[in-house]
Amino acid sequence: MIIRSAERGDASRIAAIWNPMIRETAVTFNAVEKSATDIAELIEARQTAGHAFLVAVDQDDIRGFATYNQFRAGIGYARTMEHTVVLAPEANRRGIGRALMTALENHARDRGVHSMFAGVSGENPAGITFHAALGYVTVGVLPEVGFKFDRWMDLHLMQKQL
Repeated sequence: MIIRSAERGDASRIAAIWNPMIRETAVTFNAVEKSATDIAELIEARQTAGHAFLVAVDQDDIRGFATYNQFRAGIGYARTMEHTVVLAPEANRRGIGRALMTALENHARDRGVHSMFAGVSGENPAGITFHAALGYVTVGVLPEVGFKFDRWMDLHLMQKQL
């Protein structure tokens, strides 16, 4: 497996991994699927801003991705980021998520990022456990801030000092 920067040509495969999560799970509160064009533009925007958009490639196929962006707008938050990490189902429990996160955190650290956040759905206990194993600490739970599938869901904010 290799971790590399995403390219525009990866957008269709990323969409094929991300959209079932959007459509079928409460892992993300977003209910709008992403087109390959949307993802290609996101890759370009993140990389232009100096932020990583990485993919994990195993057996010539993308198995997951990770990216980060500034946590909140404004200069005071310029060294605090929030990330997204998504794996294809066949990539779970193979070390791919950990490898993506290690590369993502190293990229951020090398650019002076001090703090990384994860916003994890309360309906994603595996995501909470994953982040805790990487050293993220729950710093707050925002009750009923996400709405999807006709119900309210909590958001766990987890943070790691880089």
